Amino acid sequence: MTRASARLLGGTATLAALALLAAAQPTALPPQQQDILLATTTSTRDAGLIASLPPLCERQSGYHVKVLAVGSGQALEMGRRGDADVVLSHAPEAERTLTDSGYFIRRRLVMHNEFLIVGPAQDPAGVRGLSDAVAALERIAGHQASFVSRGDKSGTHQKELTLWKRAHITPPTPGGWYVESGQGMGATLQLASQKNAYTLTDDATYLTWRDKIALVPMVEGDSLLYNVYHVLELNSKNAPSPRINVQGGRALADFFVATETQRLIGQFGKTRFGRSLFVPDAGKLDRW
Repeated sequence: MTRASARLLGGTATLAALALLAAAQPTALPPQQQDILLATTTSTRDAGLIASLPPLCERQSGYHVKVLAVGSGQALEMGRRGDADVVLSHAPEAERTLTDSGYFIRRRLVMHNEFLIVGPAQDPAGVRGLSDAVAALERIAGHQASFVSRGDKSGTHQKELTLWKRAHITPPTPGGWYVESGQGMGATLQLASQKNAYTLTDDATYLTWRDKIALVPMVEGDSLLYNVYHVLELNSKNAPSPRINVQGGRALADFFVATETQRLIGQFGKTRFGRSLFVPDAGKLDRW
């Protein structure tokens, strides 16, 4: 997908957050440097976070943030090719590989939440209440209970494949009890609900969509279900300017880890759900 097809999002800005970017970048920018294309995950979109954060840089910074929400695998590939200016991803292993290979020059911790396995209330595989995600997948496969996979190389899909590998199970060819949606997290939850199936989801998207689906939490609390997000800046040597907006990408990356933005991340979802949907992590020890 090209830059021209990316969706421009608007939003309400806070003066404190705007000041961060205003100080980082002068408002008078040449036309080709006014746009920043952020490639990010569908989970940040489907949970609502990405509609509220990037637009904060627009009014006083001189930038326009264009957001393309895809699976983390596709977002990272866009960054590798130089088809985005900055990437927000939750696929740590793939991120490290590309950073070590020189496609990204800086990778910084932004936030985390948790994955969980959800499913129909009838719970045909008997996994409800387990705290062991690998054991839950073993039971689901053993019962051949319906399971919907993202199947899109997203961060969620990569986590699912890691769990199957730990269970020493090769997911079957899609069809029968194992289905691939090939879509984002919200659409995958809807499909799983329609099929009375289990699926792996991040908790932020599940909470945002739970009133629209007939799925309940089954397995949570396993340390393997930790879900961490990083912001990655592109290496201009792989896609030199003006193809990518290096300065704009750096400014948006700085914005995600800035103190005021981190405060907003920590508050996101509290009014509606009584808890934050994401835990801010900038500046913490990064083990991922």
